[in-house]
Parts: sequence; structure tokens; C-alpha cells
Amino acid sequence: MPSKKKIPVRLEDLTPDEKVKYEIAGELGLLDRVMKDGWKSLTSKETGRIGGLITKKKRQNDKNDKNITNVN
Repeated sequence: MPSKKKIPVRLEDLTPDEKVKYEIAGELGLLDRVMKDGWKSLTSKETGRIGGLITKKKRQNDKNDKNITNVN
């Protein structure tokens, strides 16, 4: 079975959600591995950690947005 061609990731072209995912991977020290070998190179524990932090960040942003609208 032929392998898939690896297309380099352009961080400028990512959606906001994807940017957050890459940002968190960088914070956890996993970005180099993701850029080199892709997301499949991460363990389920590492992937779950990223997902948990994404959820936490989204909740904080939603809470901050709600507080801003309540102040106005």
C-alpha cells in the first residue's frame, strides 16, 4: 500500500480551532513531534491531554465573553 504524501502544515492557513490545537501541543512540548510525524505519533494520553486543554480554553473564552456582554 503506497504511503500518503506528507503535506507541510502552514500555520498561517489554519482555522482558529486548529491554531489552538497546535498552540497547546507547543505548550506541552509535543509540537516538534507533531510537525515531524503527524498527530498519529502521539499517544492517546497525550491526545486526550490536548483535547482537555482545548475544552478548558474554550470554556474560559465563553465565560469571558459572557462576562463582557453582562458588563455592557
